[in-house]
Amino acid sequence: MCQKVSCICLFILLFFTSCASRKQLLTTASWGAGDDSIKIWRTIKRLPVGHKGVRRLTVYDIAHPDIPSSFEGCKLAFISDLHYQSLLKERGLKNLMRLLHELKPDVLLLGGDFYESCSDMKPLVDSLSHLRPLLGTYAVLGNNDYERCYEEVLSALKDAGIDVLEHKVDTLYRGEEKILLAGVRNPFDLRKNGVSPSCGLSDDDFVILLTHTPDYAEDVPITHADLVLAGHTHGGQVKVFGFAPVVPSRYGRRFLSGLCYNSDRIPVIVTNGIGTSRINVRLGAPSEVVLIRLHSLYISGE
Repeated sequence: MCQKVSCICLFILLFFTSCASRKQLLTTASWGAGDDSIKIWRTIKRLPVGHKGVRRLTVYDIAHPDIPSSFEGCKLAFISDLHYQSLLKERGLKNLMRLLHELKPDVLLLGGDFYESCSDMKPLVDSLSHLRPLLGTYAVLGNNDYERCYEEVLSALKDAGIDVLEHKVDTLYRGEEKILLAGVRNPFDLRKNGVSPSCGLSDDDFVILLTHTPDYAEDVPITHADLVLAGHTHGGQVKVFGFAPVVPSRYGRRFLSGLCYNSDRIPVIVTNGIGTSRINVRLGAPSEVVLIRLHSLYISGE
């Protein structure tokens, strides 16, 4: 009897928590963050309840003195942890692709953990291949991708025109001006990959570091990186009254979700991701697409 009552109470709690998250379709919050050299604003837009695949769009406007004037307004879409097919299935994937097409990003960044089984990898990569951002699509791999079908996913992404940054740096040009994109290979193996690919770069360039887990930004010096993009945590995936019982990070809630900082005050944007792992449930940690808009600090007048 007690077990039945407990189950009913849990169901009611989950129901009302879920409903509360749907009451407001558009939520906006803004702030200045960091020191005088970088300013970040965030806008959150909740997507309609019936929108399968992704529940919110989170937009970060970033102004920095190293962002060249030609990159003013440049849009970078960032998605991670699709775990196709987990909670993300065919219909959700189609909706996700439609949203990304509508956003018209100049660059698409992929944070790893693409699929749940090897058979799901090819249809997912085929869908991603239809997105053709002007400045390209770039990816790093997640722990799931290293555990199975590693060579196959590398080959499939390459065939789809997606550049996999396995401890590599690529240059994004607009005219003669540039920003740099560095990607981390297997950030869980620090014995092999404990030197950040950003370390050999210049402080004069704007450098984005793409890594599957945000822990990497604290585990090793990420010298010259101006912004880190990561996933892996799923935002806790299940949060009740703001508390996440399971956070896959050595640092607990510190890098749970959203805008965080490492010990050197380098900003780390952690996305909730799209799919799920272990159980196909999300609660209090909505699936999201992150859109980053770049601004020259001098043009923006800050």
